[in-house]
Amino acid sequence: MKLMKTGLALAAGMLLLATPASYGWNEGGGEQDEAMHLEPDAENGMDVYEVCSACHLPEGWGTEDGTFPQLAGQHRTVIIKQLSDIRAKNRDNPTMYPFALPREIGGAQSIADVAEYISRLPMNPEPGVGPGDNLELGAKLYADNCVRCHGDNGQGMPDKYYPRIQGQHYKYLVRQFEWIRDGKRRNANPEMVEQIKNFSDEDMVAVMDYVSRQKPPADKVGPPGWINPDFD
Repeated sequence: MKLMKTGLALAAGMLLLATPASYGWNEGGGEQDEAMHLEPDAENGMDVYEVCSACHLPEGWGTEDGTFPQLAGQHRTVIIKQLSDIRAKNRDNPTMYPFALPREIGGAQSIADVAEYISRLPMNPEPGVGPGDNLELGAKLYADNCVRCHGDNGQGMPDKYYPRIQGQHYKYLVRQFEWIRDGKRRNANPEMVEQIKNFSDEDMVAVMDYVSRQKPPADKVGPPGWINPDFD
């Protein structure tokens, strides 16, 4: 695998991982800022993504049961931030953490590269959706609480690191919403925590069910059964 590793990058990466991050929601710094300003190499990103594909699948579509999210089509800025947060121990993900270390995927350049590659992958046309029995409530809750940051169709805002949530698996959405609401996700946007703190479980299920049915633009979606030719 062609990984862009140097002794300096490894040393810097391990230094970042040695101490839990002290920054909050999005103060930046460290690998996040470095990766944001690097010119991405999608070809190297494909090589780096080979490590990720074991869980997120070669297509980046994740799993319908919500164990692994869909990454395909996510904003490059969001991927860089979340991967940097996991490496800096600002977001807890014990399953992913060992595979995100610099010795596995390289330094900031590899973060920039794999984020670019993932952002170009076509999205799953058939993501997991919710039960569909309270969509009217879900639509109202979304309009009243979520549109300002995530957009009218869940498209997010890449310049503010707000993720694309359209096309994401329902069960993953519910788990992350619950963790953010209940204070279990340490790198959550504090404005969102405040916004949803009084949501009941019924509210949560309704709004995430609604979100799971939001459709990405047609040019972002792959055909049913698409197989990533990069990993044939």
